[in-house]
Amino acid sequence: MLANYHTHTFRCGHARGKDREFVESAVESGFRVLGFADHCPWVFDDGYVSEIRMTPAEVEGYFRSLTDLKKEYADDIKIYIGFEAEYIPELIETQDRFLADYPLDYMIMGQHFNEVEYKGAYMGVPTADEGILKQYVDCIIEGMESGRYRYLAHPDLLDFTGSSELYEEHFTRLCRYLKSRDIPVEINLLGMTGGRHYPSERFFRIAQKVGNKAIIGCDAHLPQSLCDRDSIEKGKCFAEKFGLEIVETLDGLD
Repeated sequence: MLANYHTHTFRCGHARGKDREFVESAVESGFRVLGFADHCPWVFDDGYVSEIRMTPAEVEGYFRSLTDLKKEYADDIKIYIGFEAEYIPELIETQDRFLADYPLDYMIMGQHFNEVEYKGAYMGVPTADEGILKQYVDCIIEGMESGRYRYLAHPDLLDFTGSSELYEEHFTRLCRYLKSRDIPVEINLLGMTGGRHYPSERFFRIAQKVGNKAIIGCDAHLPQSLCDRDSIEKGKCFAEKFGLEIVETLDGLD
């Protein structure tokens, strides 16, 4: 594994470790590229403060710290500064304006919510509602059409417990769209090692049928996750099981 583009920091409130510790773990593990993609803040009109992402006030320090590390470790590893974010249409213009002056290298989409987080359900909660499934897929496609995001993190986060036919219908639609745009789907190692419902074999059988490419994401919330060779090997074996071509590095970030 040459690169990881899914790395969090303490600022999101549920990751631990200093920024430098993540970099040092990546260097120790032999990564050539480390991308930080912490949970992107939203600017909420009503003053709501999220407990699962950094606040807008922390963004300056995020870029300052990682820019300094990028320079310090330039001979050892290539560091990129990004965000993981949902696509929430009603907030997206405000987010774009807020981030416009920062040296953002990339974004990945992690559709944890289909709408403002305190108004809607978390996508990882089991649901048999086709409306939520359809909205999830529609939001992802609309967001990807905007050109903001380089890949789809944990595409199988939605824990749909309804009809298998509906699951196949909507996720086939998603996988076909992603293939048409050459956007990889992530094999999420945090889900794999944490006993979560993803990566889902049901989803990746569809990706195999459609012919999607995959990217392995550590989704690192601890520095030592970047040194977990066992989980990385499991991710590679998972890709091989479904015959998925692995994208090692993202083009066009420089």
